[in-house]
Amino acid sequence: MSGQILNLRGAMAILVHELQRFFRTAFGSIVSPVLTTSLYFIVFGAAIGGRIPEIGGVSYGAFIVPGLLMLTLLSESTSNASFGIYMPRFTGAIYELLSAPVGVAETLIGFVGAAALKSLIISAIILATATLFVDYTIAHPLLAAGYIVLVAAAFSLFGFILGIWADGFERLQIVPMLILTPLTFLGGTFYSIDMLGEPWRTVAQFNPIFYLINGLRWTFTGTSDVPIGLAFGMTLGFVAVCIAVIAFIFRTGWRLRD
Repeated sequence: MSGQILNLRGAMAILVHELQRFFRTAFGSIVSPVLTTSLYFIVFGAAIGGRIPEIGGVSYGAFIVPGLLMLTLLSESTSNASFGIYMPRFTGAIYELLSAPVGVAETLIGFVGAAALKSLIISAIILATATLFVDYTIAHPLLAAGYIVLVAAAFSLFGFILGIWADGFERLQIVPMLILTPLTFLGGTFYSIDMLGEPWRTVAQFNPIFYLINGLRWTFTGTSDVPIGLAFGMTLGFVAVCIAVIAFIFRTGWRLRD
């Protein structure tokens, strides 16, 4: 890809095309994660929450809101970005993109930006839906919004890498289903690490998703199982690693010109 000056028209063309695809299937894209999250609120927030009065001074229903939001954010960001870049590779349209006057920055703005925006739209709907089931407040709303955007961007970048790596539709599902979802459930979505005994408490601290969930939980409740600086630092570090990998991919043409 060439072009020394940022081609905003090219970037916006990709972004708008990806968003149009999302809105064409908006009903299914939105209903599925919202319905799933609502069931979690009903089962865990109402049924189990009635037996767990508070965690760290916060009602159990409000405690699980950041974890459930993170669960949706990670899966949607990764899936949207991976599918978005995989389809041009699958259909062969990627060669038209490679020969067009758009660079790495424009490509990321288009594909990653669209994937992140889709995830943010769904996240906003889930937060609104959560008010129907639990009474929660956001202690640091601006930081919460910024952190949600950061996580959406981070895992959209990760999904972009996954979409380039995958050589079939099956591989697109391997990482989200077999790695991200289990790590999110084991990362403190429904519990505090203080509720675990050893050695599981120590094992949980090796789960990177644990830090993401606690970072978001701090912005909502003001409490966290880990220092907030560490959570933010790990998220920024993940973004940097993803950008470095993508730069390597476009520099070498790995999986793009095969």
